[in-house]
Amino acid sequence: MIRWATQSHSVCRRRLHARLPHSAFTVVEILIVVFVLAILATVVIPQFSRASQQTKQDSLRDVLQYLRTQITVFKAQHQDVPPGYPFGDPTQAPESSIFIAQMTHESDVNCNLGGSLLQYGPYLAKLPANPMNGLNTIEMVSNNDPMPAPDGKTGWIYKAQTQEIIANVTGRDASGTAYSSY
Repeated sequence: MIRWATQSHSVCRRRLHARLPHSAFTVVEILIVVFVLAILATVVIPQFSRASQQTKQDSLRDVLQYLRTQITVFKAQHQDVPPGYPFGDPTQAPESSIFIAQMTHESDVNCNLGGSLLQYGPYLAKLPANPMNGLNTIEMVSNNDPMPAPDGKTGWIYKAQTQEIIANVTGRDASGTAYSSY
């Protein structure tokens, strides 16, 4: 009787196992999958990083082109006076707050921001952030001073006397071009 019960139990176990599919992965299979995923990650992640950097560089070029165009339009509409000079007087020292106000508000032909004869501007909704460092501040260069080397403390460096505006970013792109020379 015991022998029959043991044989019967073993037959039932074989039938049960024959019907159930083996769905578990072995440790080796899991390790292979992890290894393949690790290799893919080492190839794919740097590609995304380079694409992100290229996007920032392209955006920087576009923003600088837009700023330079708007500065040129302002100068053309304001008796050949570029933005940044208080009351449109190029003998005064240019100021960053004046530059931002003149570019983001309406003005008259004499660069005045108040009054009823406001016929020009605004040229910018707001000063755009530098895509490389995220800053939307501007360092003004006084008349007859040279352009300073970028230090990254502001988003932009602007010299009203020459209408030169550059990115205040250190470093170079993949081709070796300094960001400040865009």
